[in-house]
This record gives sequence, structure tokens and C-alpha cells, in this order.
Amino acid sequence: MAETLTYLGIESSCDDTAAAVVRLARGRGEVLSSVVQGQTALHADFGGVVPEIAARAHAERLDLVTAEALDLAGIRLADLDGIAVTAGPGLIGGVMSGVMFARGLAAGSGLPLLPVNHLAGHALTPRLTDGLDFPYLMLLVSGGHCQFLIARAPDSFTRLGGTIDDAPGEAFDKVAKLLGLGQPGGPLVEAEAARGDPARFVFPRPLLDRPGCDMSFSGLKTAILRARDSVVAEKGGLTHQDRSDLCAGFQAAVAAVLTEKSRRALEAYVAERPAAPALAVAGGVAANSAIRANLTDLCARLGVRFTAPPLSLCTDNAAMIAWAGIEQHRIGQRPMGEITARPRWPLDDSAPAMLGSGKKGAKA
Repeated sequence: MAETLTYLGIESSCDDTAAAVVRLARGRGEVLSSVVQGQTALHADFGGVVPEIAARAHAERLDLVTAEALDLAGIRLADLDGIAVTAGPGLIGGVMSGVMFARGLAAGSGLPLLPVNHLAGHALTPRLTDGLDFPYLMLLVSGGHCQFLIARAPDSFTRLGGTIDDAPGEAFDKVAKLLGLGQPGGPLVEAEAARGDPARFVFPRPLLDRPGCDMSFSGLKTAILRARDSVVAEKGGLTHQDRSDLCAGFQAAVAAVLTEKSRRALEAYVAERPAAPALAVAGGVAANSAIRANLTDLCARLGVRFTAPPLSLCTDNAAMIAWAGIEQHRIGQRPMGEITARPRWPLDDSAPAMLGSGKKGAKA
């Protein structure tokens, strides 16, 4: 009989407080509940996430989202096989809030507690949603991270490249701020871009003139700033169409970089001759329809399967953390010593550290 496992997941690495219950049964994962409380309103006046405010909000909400997740799933703590918690990387105050809460819950219930790498949660999500077999290529693209990983096992990842400065999601947020669009920037920039002409402003495609899979997005922010100032100097301000065209040009540049770098990463991955080659994309920026469309077309041309989780599992959530805990449990990982919060936690320890920093701290 196939193993049945039920895990509670807890996530608090940035500005989403989340809890979820996930079950493995008959070889397939099922999300029994997923509760996410965002903090957009708390940070709206500051133009970005304020770590101290985020940590305080996590501490106030973790018990509430956990109780709701258990209730929605119809599960008691005694019915669980374990608890999984994001232990890094992320904003250290938020990660500590989640870890301390999970440690108390585990101590009180007697359940095993497994620390989960937030990036591994994203990287393993395609196995929960689509049942992908190892190895597959993963593009993790979010507000704090952007990297190509070959996922070989729940605890084995090879990094092929990543951003050396801003992550794409951070670049979207900065551009939104420059253009007065508000936050979170990703959906707002995408909505404006849909009404714009991507050919009017042609922005640079950083690092495409260099080999490899590393990326850079900070220069795009400067290019947008200069283009905006040039239009303002000429016209005395920005029209709605100017703003839409700037967004369209920016989004086209990001999509072009991600598509070409994905092609290079796929070339290196396919050279290993995987039995069923696949590219998966996850993280908040994976919700961008233009980027998804480009990657879908690329995979179709190369004969590689393309998959992306549902939008609700692309952004930060606890279902991916619970599933990563189940994956760890299945390969025999068990709690060892005291779990601590980690601001940095690379998935590939053998790869050189990435430069730069994003919302979640230095690139892993």
C-alpha cells in the first residue's frame, strides 16, 4: 500500500502569512487547505515591505491562519504526520516568527518539525501540481530570487545561473514606483503593458552579449528612469499612453532576457539527456502572462514539456512548504537538533554565492 502522509506547512519569509495542509495519498499530492493573509495594506504607504512591520504582523497572525487551515482541511493536530516551516532564506524577522511559532506548536503537539528552504518549496511545487519526475529544469523567478536550477531530488539541486543584482519581481516593483503605479508592482505593470506599445521604447537586454545563464535587471530600472525623465522634459509630464508604453517596453525587455537565458539553460539541461525533459517555472513573476507565453513557445519549439503551477501556488504560500516537508519525510530526513532561522540558504552549496540583494536578502 502506498504511503499516506499529511503535513501542516507554515510560511512567513516575506509579507505573506500562510498555513496549509497537504496530503500525499496513492502517490499523489493533494492540497487540503491553503490560507494566505497578505500585508499589502500595511506597507502601502512605504513603497515596499518594511521588515519590522512584516515580522510583527506574522507574529499576530500565525496562530489564526494555522487554526483556519486545520479547520478548512477538517484535520486535528493529532491527525498530522508532521509540521514543515520555512526556515530561510528571507527577511530574518519574518522567518524567525514562523520558526518560533512552529517550534512551540511542535513541542506542544509532539509532532516532528522539519525546516524547509523557501526556494526548495517553490522548486518542488511542480511535483505537487503536475507530478514531474526528476530531473527537471526549474526557473524560479520572484520578487527576491531568480535562478535556473536542475532539480535532481528533494535535496539535490544544481544551479546553472541566476541574477547578479535585482530579481525581476523587484525590478517590476521599482518600475511601478518610478511610474506612480503603486504596489505590488508586478500586476500593475503588466496591466499597463497590455495597453502599451512595446516597440516605442526599446530598453537594453542586459548580459545577452555574455555567455552563460546569469542575468541582471537593475540597469533596466535606470533605463526606465531616463526614458521617463526625457518624456517629462519634452512634454511637461506623462500621459496615460506614455506610461503604458514604458511598461510595455520594460516588460518586453524582461521577457526577452528570461526567454534567451531559459534557452541556454535548457541547452545545458537537455545535454544530460533526461528521459522526459521539462521546464517548470514558479515564483510570483511566473504569474506574468507575457513571460509565460514566451516560455511556452520556447518549450514548444524545443520539444520540451512546459509546466507552471496554478497562480495561487506561484506566489508565496504554505502548501509548497508542507509538500517540501512531505518530500523530505519520504527520503528519510528527520528533525536534527534545534531549528534556527536563516537569512541566506543556497540550494546549491557547490555554486558560487550570487551577488546583490533583493527583498528576501542576498541571492542564495
